This record gives sequence, C-alpha cells and structure tokens, in this order.
Amino acid sequence: MQNRVFQLLVDNNAGVLSRISGLFSRRGYNIESITAGVTADPRFTRITIVASGDEEILAQIEKQVAKLVDVRDIHELKPEKSVYRELCLIKVRSTPEKRQGVIAVADIFRAKIIDVNIDSLIIELTGNQSKIDAFIGLLQDYEILEIARTGIAGLGRGSEDVIYLE
Repeated sequence: MQNRVFQLLVDNNAGVLSRISGLFSRRGYNIESITAGVTADPRFTRITIVASGDEEILAQIEKQVAKLVDVRDIHELKPEKSVYRELCLIKVRSTPEKRQGVIAVADIFRAKIIDVNIDSLIIELTGNQSKIDAFIGLLQDYEILEIARTGIAGLGRGSEDVIYLE
C-alpha cells in the first residue's frame, strides 16, 4: 500500500464533496485525508485528497474521479514537485510545574501556544506530516487531551502547472 496526493479543481457547487467521497465509498477506496476550500476564483474549489492503495487502485481512483461532472482537473502532487502542509491543534494537560516543559518543546518546533488555561494549553503547529508526528511523539511525556488535524493541503511548485479555467 502506498499513499498518493491528488489535487482536484472542481466547480463550487453544493454536494460536490459528497459525490467525490461517495465514489470512494462505493468503490471501497480509502481516503487518508481530504481538505477543501474555495480558490481565488469563487466559482471553483480546490480539493486535496490523500488516497492509499496499490498502483492499480490509485490509477483507477484518478480515472474515476476525473469522470465526475463537477471535476475540472485532477492531477497527482508529486512530493519532489510540491509543497504539503497540515495544521494540527493539540490540547495538553499542563500543570504550572510542567507548563514550561511543554512550552520548550513547542518552541523547538516553532509551534504557537494559542490558548492557556489553568490546567491545559492548546498548541498550533503547521508543517508536513512527519514534523507533526514527531512533535506529537515528543509530547507523549505529557497528557495529550485532544488532537485535531486538518489533513494535507498542497500546491505544486512554480507556475508551469497552474490550471486556468474559463
């Protein structure tokens, strides 16, 4: 099994995300993460899907998604030609005695403390998946209360692969 990152440009219509995820569900394909947001042109939405499977399944996913009515473009974001980022919010139990240790770990990763409470901190971190996984691993010495991860958002490097839709 391998992961592949697909970027879709779709019409910004109601139900488009449901139709795409429904295709995955009906065919038994696995979605590792999915993010969506409107583009600079409000008529279109950019969707980033991380899918897993063998080479044949991943090729089939690309072909099947491309056939959907609202899909204007689909292509793979290859790691060496793209930038991927993920946002993660982590709530950590933090007594006054342990707070400085949590803050020190956050500083190493250039994470932001975005909320401080009597008994907890919420930390915001952006980066690639391995950076976030490493950060979470270092926080295992503390009690992690909650984690919210957005999934990958990505763009191809440079301007030669930019799609212009009319």
